[in-house]
Order: sequence, then structure tokens, then C-alpha cells
Amino acid sequence: MTPVPKSTPSQADVRGTNPYRVAIVGAASLKGKEIAEVLRERNFPAVDVRLLDDEESLGQLEAVGDEINFIQSIRSDQFERVDFAFFASDSRSTRNNWKVARDLGDTIVDLSFALEDEAGASVRSPWIERQTGQPPAPELQPGPVVVSHPAATVLALLALRSEKAAKIQRMVATVFEPASENGQRGMDELHEQTVNLLSFQELPKNVFDIQVAFNMVSRYGQRSGFSLEGVAQRIRKHYRHIARGAAEPSLQVLQAPVFHGHGFSVYLEMEKPVALADFSQALAGEHVVVSGSPEDAPTNVSAAGQGDILVSLTVDTNHKNGVWLWVTTDNLRVVALTAVECAETLTASRPRGQIQ
Repeated sequence: MTPVPKSTPSQADVRGTNPYRVAIVGAASLKGKEIAEVLRERNFPAVDVRLLDDEESLGQLEAVGDEINFIQSIRSDQFERVDFAFFASDSRSTRNNWKVARDLGDTIVDLSFALEDEAGASVRSPWIERQTGQPPAPELQPGPVVVSHPAATVLALLALRSEKAAKIQRMVATVFEPASENGQRGMDELHEQTVNLLSFQELPKNVFDIQVAFNMVSRYGQRSGFSLEGVAQRIRKHYRHIARGAAEPSLQVLQAPVFHGHGFSVYLEMEKPVALADFSQALAGEHVVVSGSPEDAPTNVSAAGQGDILVSLTVDTNHKNGVWLWVTTDNLRVVALTAVECAETLTASRPRGQIQ
């Protein structure tokens, strides 16, 4: 896999390509930082990137391209003359601020999933739209775009590619959730639990309300503000939105004791036996890399920082039509890439930006 080159265009180059103004709400969050990085890597024509977050993050310095920016407070005037507003914070922050941005003419890209049930909102994944050849019709005033859950994007792309080898009769998937899906607080709590367990101290349980360090769980404690079943419901819901007609998986989500990166164990029962070489050829392509040997089997570590879905294949020895997929992805990179690609497809509705 070849890393994406990290070149940054000069201001002169950007101004020659219809520059846009961008706001990242939740700029200090894991998703917000990833959005800023992907904007830079993809040379998104942004002449101004405003970093916005809550009071705790004010004044922090963050790199955007070759420039260092201060994180500023989320105020109504920060959304004036903005083309694209990425909401990468929690759902509460999105609900509190998105209508102000919308009313000021900003195009909304929601990574918090808070707006998935709003009237006029659309759940999107450009990866799947390219795979199906069904991009959405352009709109002069598009409603909020909700970025597809990264696990839904991964499962949908695998299902659609697998269908090129043979019809899927049954699909069963277990998703291993990393702590980073619950933001920096989730990462910190896993770290603190790990340290405290090794030193025989009491475990912090403010996020998960259960031990997640050195442990695998199917549900969080009753006092947790999060729910694994809620995650599973969202993945199913987004999958149906983006992959209409594709085989729908039976799904289970487990919390894994890892900081970063989704893992997937996927079983596919095909209509007929398919040679692994043919299956590999069907899966491989844009955003999917199939390992060629057991030594190259995907891991969370090997997926970190990559915009690819890493896959290894194994035949089911008890069922001639069965194939097992072990898959890893960088969850934050997948959702950030999807969000920025959504914005890129929406530039047609803002052909000149709002620079005055």
C-alpha cells in the first residue's frame, strides 16, 4: 500500500481553484483532527479553515497544512461566509449549532450522526455510490449530509464486491468496536483502566461503566451514556441507506480492548463455491487490499493511518460455499475520508465558494 502523499498547495494554487471557507466543529476531537488532516492530504481547495470547539479546547494550537491555527469558540458569527461546516463533535454540540450554520447558508456535513433523522438529511458514502454507479442527483440547496457509519461503509463495499464473485445467500458479521469510537474520553478510560489493573487500583468507569481493559464485552454498564446495541442499529440503518439491494448481514457488535481501528469477522455463504483467487480478484480494487499470504494478515496496527480496507480470506472447511473474511480498518480515517469526499461531491452546488 502506498501512503497518500502529504503535499500542501500554496495559497496561490488554492486561490486558482475556486477556494472555499471551511469550519470544523469539534476540531479538537479525534474526528475533527482527522478531518483537518484529510483536507490537507487531498488538497481540498480551502482558503480558510476555522477550528471551532467547546470552552475546554479554546486556544489550543492545531496544524492545518503548513499553518498553525487557534481553536476558537463556537459562535454564530463563526459560521458566516462559510461554505462547508463539518460537525465532528458529539451529537449534543451538533444539535445545538447546526441550524445556525444552515440558516447562514453553510452546507452541513455531519460526522456525529445527530442529524440522521432530520427532514431533508441524507446518509451518504461516496465509496458505495461509485461502486453502485448511482451518485445522488445534484441539489442547489442540499440538506444536511450525514456521513455513513464507517462500519456500514466497509460492510456494504465488501458485500457489493463479493456479489461480483457469486450471489450471497447469507452474510454474518461481528464488528469489534475500538475505544476511539467513543472519542478521546473512551481512549483515556481504556488507558486508565489498563494502568490501574496492572497496579491493582480501582477502575474508572465513567464512559463504559464496565471493565473494557483486557476484556471483551457485548454491552456496556447501565450507567453508560453509550450502547453497543445502539451502534449495531445505526450500522444496520446506514447500511440500508447506502447499499440498497445488497445482501444484509446479521450483525453483532462487541467492544474490543483496543484503542483504535475496527475489526470485522465476516462469514459469507455463497450460492456456489468460489475459488479464493477469484474471490480475491472480486474484492480487490479501490479502497480494498486483499492480503496475499498468511504473513500479511490484517491487524489494527497495519490498518492505522490507511484509507484502505485490509482483508484476508479463508475457506470454511465445513461448508464448500462458505468463505471467512478477516478485515481491519482505521475507523477514524474511513469516516474522515468519507466526509471530505462528500464535501467534494457537493462543490457542484457551490461552484464559486463565498469568498468576497
